[in-house]
Amino acid sequence: MDGSILLYPSLGRGHLTSMVELGKHILDHHPSFSVTVLLLSTPPPDTHLIDAVSATHPSMTFHHLPAISLPNTDHLSSSPANYIPSTFEIVRLHNPTLHENLLSLSKSSAVKAFVIDFYCNAAFGVSASLNIPTYYYFTSGASGLASFLYIPALHVKYPESFKDLNVPIQIPGFPPVSPPDMPMAISNRKLQVYSYFLETAVQMAKSTGLIVNTFDSFEASTIKALRDGLCVPDGATPPIYCVGPLVAAGGGTKGGDERQECLVWLDSQPSRSVLFLSFGSMGVFSTRQLKEMAVGLERSEVRFLWVVRVPPPHDEARSMLAELEPRVDSFLPEGFVDRTRGRGMIVESWAPQVEVLSHGSVGGFVTHCGWNSVLEAVCHGVPMLAWPLYAEQRLNRAYLVEEMKMVLSVTVSEEDDGLVSADELEERVNELMRSEKGRAIRDRVLAMRDAATAALSEGGSSLSALAELIGSMKAG
Repeated sequence: MDGSILLYPSLGRGHLTSMVELGKHILDHHPSFSVTVLLLSTPPPDTHLIDAVSATHPSMTFHHLPAISLPNTDHLSSSPANYIPSTFEIVRLHNPTLHENLLSLSKSSAVKAFVIDFYCNAAFGVSASLNIPTYYYFTSGASGLASFLYIPALHVKYPESFKDLNVPIQIPGFPPVSPPDMPMAISNRKLQVYSYFLETAVQMAKSTGLIVNTFDSFEASTIKALRDGLCVPDGATPPIYCVGPLVAAGGGTKGGDERQECLVWLDSQPSRSVLFLSFGSMGVFSTRQLKEMAVGLERSEVRFLWVVRVPPPHDEARSMLAELEPRVDSFLPEGFVDRTRGRGMIVESWAPQVEVLSHGSVGGFVTHCGWNSVLEAVCHGVPMLAWPLYAEQRLNRAYLVEEMKMVLSVTVSEEDDGLVSADELEERVNELMRSEKGRAIRDRVLAMRDAATAALSEGGSSLSALAELIGSMKAG
């Protein structure tokens, strides 16, 4: 054996899934390493995913850090705004037990690398104190990484918060960014969460290397800016390893019979005729927005498969219901489900996204622009309609629309609490599914699907980058 590689994902299904895919990718191509995933035990991780991976990749082990006493974490799932600072803090509080476990693991095997999610930045000091080479895994794309690494330079350039700027923000390798498109977590420099991101950007530039879930031909302009050192103007940029696209192969079990039902329904639909709408693990909407979406979909007459979650607890319509766990159709227009039966299907809370996107009946995807979702759509050649909700998703949308011209986008009403009207959704859906503009988007996505396949083929850019990464790890 060449030693062990330790992976340290942050909280959140998307971050854990992406880190696990990296571990599987390493083992598939360089099985002489052992891979251990260190899991935060508070709150508990996703056991469905862990059991599935353990069955297919028994050489990947999962090591649960001992549970620790934490402040109240009930708010962790309440909103992205609360989730982000809580995640940074939970990782920091795990540092003493992480230190003990790294020492123990180092005695049983030669630890060649410690790969951490960027939310696990607090762990960098622990591994550095033990002289373990530390890499950051950036689960979003190179465009997100470029803007992230450039935060310290922007901090010096702009004395005010991004939210208070009225001029486009210049980021290397990126089209000019409208201030509202900057992630909310860094839009106000007076908040503690801004300090977390600023510190993380500084620390990442000091790491052994940066691993990115993308491929060279997908985000060429920002990858060039990163490798040219333009995003860390006052120091050296670590080596950049673009090893993606790393996406799950599907086959998850969550959802049981409902999972099978939506796929069976897709079997009965014409080729490329169905619009899939899904907005990630935190994608919830108000009753008002859900009704606008339903009206827009009904008017469009497009076939659809729509993943719907009940509105948040503070939603006015939900608070008026007596049921503790109401059904989603309680929040849709009366008769909507019956009127669209046959050409539309509602799935409550969750659908097997990879299996849906890979189905031949699916011809479009309305997405929140989470990076895993973007890559899954690209890998299956499905054109996208962007509807970003939180985190770096507006930045992802900006790059995909302005630089790559690979997605269409809905327009939200900033004056009306970010509402997307029924008229707007109807128009954009028809544009994606029925217009020449939509067909041009599809052609570009299909070309990028082929480029993704080539990147992960023998001699491709991503497998070459993985070989370089493994060479760096072997050298220690």
